[in-house]
Amino acid sequence: MAAERTQDRDRERERERERDRERPSPRIRLDLPRERRARLLPEYDPEAFGRLSERIARFLGTGRFLVWMTLTVVVWIGWNVFAPASLRFDEYPFIFLTLALSLQASYAAPLILLAQNRQDDRDRVNLEQDRKQNERSIADTEYLTREIAALRMGLGEVATRDWIRSELQDLIKELEEHRDLFPSGDGRGSDVPDR
Repeated sequence: MAAERTQDRDRERERERERDRERPSPRIRLDLPRERRARLLPEYDPEAFGRLSERIARFLGTGRFLVWMTLTVVVWIGWNVFAPASLRFDEYPFIFLTLALSLQASYAAPLILLAQNRQDDRDRVNLEQDRKQNERSIADTEYLTREIAALRMGLGEVATRDWIRSELQDLIKELEEHRDLFPSGDGRGSDVPDR
């Protein structure tokens, strides 16, 4: 009976192997994204964490935080100095207060650095945009300067009203001088006989 069971198991395993051979293997497609693997660590949004760190860093840099921190330390020390001995939770060297302040500082420093790094990244992007805008402005200014110079050169060759007026006055003076030299009364100033 045991031999039959073993043979049945062997036959069943052989059938499963044949089925696996007949099944086509799943085809890997490059046009589809891969399925996400299960992660052991929890996922978080780095942008949300960055915004939170900036808010905390902004709060740590305010007078309100300094006032609250000072009040907390004063109340802590006052309570542990003036309260009845049975209600004191941190005796004179204030080890627990030192631990709490160290813990706060150990979290505050990286959060402030993260906020500064994010601000540096924003500043870098803004500076790059400003640099590109300045380059465009300089290029536009150079183009307009060339256009104005071309217009000035073109206007230098155009006859203006004042120039025409001065030329006409010069011609009138020449004609008057010509008339004075050759009066028209004796017929010599006329070109009628030459025709």
